[in-house]
Amino acid sequence: MMAAAPNLISDLGRCETCPIRQRAICSYSSPAELVELDKAKFYRDYEPGQEIVGEGEPTTSLGSLVSGVVALHKSLEDGRRQVVGLLFASDFIGRPFRPKAPYEAVAVTPVKMCLFQRPAFEKLISESAALQRRLLEMTLDELDAARDWLVLLGRKTARERLASLLLILARREAKLKGVDIASGIEVQIPLTRESIAEFLGLTIETVSRQFTSLRRDGVIDLPDKRTFRIADVETLQELAGEDDALDDF
Repeated sequence: MMAAAPNLISDLGRCETCPIRQRAICSYSSPAELVELDKAKFYRDYEPGQEIVGEGEPTTSLGSLVSGVVALHKSLEDGRRQVVGLLFASDFIGRPFRPKAPYEAVAVTPVKMCLFQRPAFEKLISESAALQRRLLEMTLDELDAARDWLVLLGRKTARERLASLLLILARREAKLKGVDIASGIEVQIPLTRESIAEFLGLTIETVSRQFTSLRRDGVIDLPDKRTFRIADVETLQELAGEDDALDDF
């Protein structure tokens, strides 16, 4: 996984004290299994814009996102790239028993990953029902998210698309901090306006207008260009056409 040389870190502590322990691939693992995971893991840092793995490239390692945001890209026949997904802390990058990457994964923000060499992890997962169960759950969650995104891109207006993205970002941030999305937390926007436009299938001008509109209508506050705060949760949920089903996104 990854061609450019990232910063390699030997250790960040034990799995039991990991900040993503309760949501990552190892969340159901027993103390004995955590010991084995501890022995096999290693950490790597990636800078914004750095490729983690290229589309169609062999994946020699795979693992969990400890911190930061990663964008998944798919190449089109005409050479353009489409953002097809965003990954956040505790999400898993790579496919066990699948030697090549289906998408390009690029760090959007500074990223830290907990990684395993593919053969070692495939051995661990083949011997652990807990890892198998959690991987299945995460795969199904990813499938549900992909289907939701098809609805977003195919049926929703520009305002609804942006509201959906902001709600996803807010829910992920709230879960990581252990608070409610209505608590007034400030949420960092990991994408530039240009990247948001690409992700949502809109123009940059449309994205900017929708941010201004949501702020003017009292739905969100914008302390700065890369931060927002939900001022009216119910209205944002109505605009997004969402319900509590996205709480586990």
